[in-house]
Amino acid sequence: MKKNNTLKKISLYVFLVIGVILSVFPFYWMFVGATNPSGEIFSVPPNFLPGDYGWENFKNLNENIGIIRVMGNSLFITLTFTALSTIVCTAAGYAFAKFSFKGRNPIFFLLLVAIMIPYHVTLIPLFEIFAKVDWLNTFQAVILPQIAYPFAIFLMRQNMQAIPDSLLEAARVDGAGEFHIFFRMVLPVMRPALAAVAIFLFMFQWNNFIWPLVVLQSQDMYTLPVALSSLVGMSRIDYGQVMMGTTLSTLPIMIFFLLLQRQFISGILGGSVKE
Repeated sequence: MKKNNTLKKISLYVFLVIGVILSVFPFYWMFVGATNPSGEIFSVPPNFLPGDYGWENFKNLNENIGIIRVMGNSLFITLTFTALSTIVCTAAGYAFAKFSFKGRNPIFFLLLVAIMIPYHVTLIPLFEIFAKVDWLNTFQAVILPQIAYPFAIFLMRQNMQAIPDSLLEAARVDGAGEFHIFFRMVLPVMRPALAAVAIFLFMFQWNNFIWPLVVLQSQDMYTLPVALSSLVGMSRIDYGQVMMGTTLSTLPIMIFFLLLQRQFISGILGGSVKE
């Protein structure tokens, strides 16, 4: 019996180790490619060790697409969008969960329908709107359309329903205003959900490609995904530069997740109301 249990544990650990290797290897190969010349990335036999060509790839990448400026654009757009959208979606979720107003259920139904509409269907109407207000090739044209993100509102509404109505009513009886209740009582217990929504929104905007490609018209305004796509469109693809660009594009997502991982994991495991 003990022998069977030992074999099961060993098999499980072997399976997990293989899974980890398969998951981590693409990122390691991307890092190795970023530090080697383009010609060595697909050499036979393959080179699995980091090289000393990383700085050259970075300089060439900066000369071709202005990687420092492009990353600055993406960081500004993504951080601004994440902050504004988290506030808007949290307030909307709180309103749907804790306030009773005329048309609440039909509006929420329309919100659910909006989640099912393909993103690409909205491109032409959005483009026409921003063309009429002369906002093409601006940061606000990238940030504003998705601030009230339907899925984030739905997620926050579901989490807000876990807050007891009696707690909010007691605060109102004690004379607390709605802003005080929202910022001092609701948001502190919603930190795990806020972290999950912020990570989701950050990743959505950081990886957003189609809409910035449509609305941004000059290279000085490009975001990172749009700028990196121009490398692949060249007649000769320098895969060392592509790997360096992809490596740099993954770093902010990893850093942002690591900063919020404790709250994010708390939200996944529990998310119950703290007293």
